[in-house]
Amino acid sequence: MEKNGAQIIIECLVEQGVDTVFGYPGGAVLHIYDELYKNSDRINHILTAHEQGASHAADGYARATGKVGVCIATSGPGATNLVTGIATAYMDSVPMVAITGNVGTSLLGKDSFQEVDIAGITMPITKHNYIVKDVKDLADTIREAFKIASSGRPGPVLIDIPKDITMNTCKYSPKTIKPAQTDHSNIKPEDIELLIKLIEKSKKPMIFAGGGIISSGSSQELLEFVEHTQIPVTTSLMGTGGFPSTHKLYTGMLGMHGTMAANMGVTNADLLIVLGARFSDRVTSDTKKFAPYAKVVHIDLDPAEIDKNVESYHHIVGDVKEVLNTLTCGVPKQNRDKWIKQITDWKEEFPLKYQNGSSLRPQYIIEQISEISKQEAIITTEVGQHQMWAAQFYKYKDPRTFITSGGLGTMGYGTGASIGAQVGMPDKKVVHIAGDGSFRMNCNELATISYYNIPVTIVIINNQVLGMVRQWQTLFYDNRHSQTTLDRGPDFVKLADAYDIEAYRVSTQEDFNTVFEKAYKSTSPVLIDCQVDQDEFVLPMVAPGAPINDLILD
Repeated sequence: MEKNGAQIIIECLVEQGVDTVFGYPGGAVLHIYDELYKNSDRINHILTAHEQGASHAADGYARATGKVGVCIATSGPGATNLVTGIATAYMDSVPMVAITGNVGTSLLGKDSFQEVDIAGITMPITKHNYIVKDVKDLADTIREAFKIASSGRPGPVLIDIPKDITMNTCKYSPKTIKPAQTDHSNIKPEDIELLIKLIEKSKKPMIFAGGGIISSGSSQELLEFVEHTQIPVTTSLMGTGGFPSTHKLYTGMLGMHGTMAANMGVTNADLLIVLGARFSDRVTSDTKKFAPYAKVVHIDLDPAEIDKNVESYHHIVGDVKEVLNTLTCGVPKQNRDKWIKQITDWKEEFPLKYQNGSSLRPQYIIEQISEISKQEAIITTEVGQHQMWAAQFYKYKDPRTFITSGGLGTMGYGTGASIGAQVGMPDKKVVHIAGDGSFRMNCNELATISYYNIPVTIVIINNQVLGMVRQWQTLFYDNRHSQTTLDRGPDFVKLADAYDIEAYRVSTQEDFNTVFEKAYKSTSPVLIDCQVDQDEFVLPMVAPGAPINDLILD
């Protein structure tokens, strides 16, 4: 059948099982938006307030659902406004397809109005990208883009489509899309056997689980492996939720703001089994002093990660789920009571704590969100102190319930991500935990939340400073608080009211509990502005360059 490019785009999105796209129209994508209008019964379009919000919403949708998120923007500034969101998805291995319009093919390279080489700009921050210059190539390009985005180590793919391609016609043939299959052929039996022997000989093993546990859908396999082998577990920020926070063998997050138990466990371990993690500098600090006594075994789908930051004693390139299943069947049960007691002692001696009084503390807020939600919410965050508190003090039971910008550290990420997560998971409740500095960056997305009545509960930890930067200035720059005091607007309650969103300002524990319980049950969006002290610190903390067992506790 004969179809134009815009119609082909719609048909291919439907083929891929896409039910929702996030975007903002413009001249170069008018034909696409005309078809979205005609096909509104097949694809739901969420109009965000800004293209960056659309990219973060597609990202949040992908993280919450496990499906590929899709965003659309016009040429020029519309396309460049997606760049931060694409980079965020790339750093955290999030499957996303970004579709951008461009000027007609005859105008490319001529500095035409709203022309930009978005493929060139995004080349370092995408798994792959395309410029479609023939409508006959469009359908297969879209199909290939989705396959690349979702297969192997996931990531964003960009498709740049000149305006005339969306208007030109060609023969279109529908295809049935088969789910991507993971290739297990590269996992060598001898590599598994060596790891089994290392586990058998180990007296102090630790597991370090990263975001790959979640993206590979291996959380249940990890739980079964841990309960079989009785090996303690720590996670990266991106691995949060990949293993139950309340499990007796969970030691907490590893690294700069990790727990004493996790950091001491890795420092004293004789074997460190690393699952789908990339050894970020925020985890390792000084790599020469990281896990100094351990034989490091790195298991990852991406061979580029092996020995990139930390040299491994042994590695297995392959699907973590498959490796864990094989290991659980092959490793005999062992007695690790002595090592587990040591881990338990560290947990009891150095718990995550704060002085709880009558004032409203950020840690208390997170604990109450966890308790009132019964650990069943999807938590999204911005970036900063509140992000670390959300990782430390909420008790995560399930994967894909902690959605945050880990690798890029994108302030302004969370509001858009909360939209995508809530749209993608309408039967779950999304609680967006924000800092006042981050929230003001993309608070224009309150317009989106209000218009579509997206029932997100927004909790702003408002200390009227750029808290994490101020903390560093206090500790390492002799209290020179340069440009980190936010003694200015907006009044977030008034701002929410302007968007017709219910809002409250609280400064006591009692008021927060009352308001949050009401907000959590609401079927409409609610914003809670929580007034907290500006000199609250995220602790523990490892100073830059220090070994991870050298923690600042007070």
